[in-house]
Amino acid sequence: MHPARKQRLQIVLFVMVFAAVAIGLLVFALRENLNLFFPPADIVAGKAPADQQIRVGGYVVKNSVHRSSEDLTVTFRLTDGQAEVAVRYKGILPDLFTEGEAAIAKGRLNDDRILEAVEVLAKHDENYTPPEVSDTAIKPHDY
Repeated sequence: MHPARKQRLQIVLFVMVFAAVAIGLLVFALRENLNLFFPPADIVAGKAPADQQIRVGGYVVKNSVHRSSEDLTVTFRLTDGQAEVAVRYKGILPDLFTEGEAAIAKGRLNDDRILEAVEVLAKHDENYTPPEVSDTAIKPHDY
């Protein structure tokens, strides 16, 4: 093989190996930061992974919000009109978080299929519903 041709082949191989390693690292990094959205019906059906951070959206079920007397832990249920998912959140809820209104919780499902939320988002005015919730949930009348 001609020396110039051999050198070009080595360069091409090096670039291909470097690109493959870079793509692999990028995919691994993005996998950790991926937030998948699931409506409560999919979670109850077992379609949501238990070991990955997910988002759950729906309407807060009326009379389901319970605040702990010892700390800032709040438990509530979200519904899409078909199923309900329990959510546990430790922290201060947004000011616009109310029963019967849309909310999105981000966290991981525990072994009991309760979402251990690290963040809770509430709609920001009376006319807005998050697109994920409006696409998958039925506006409650009695929740």
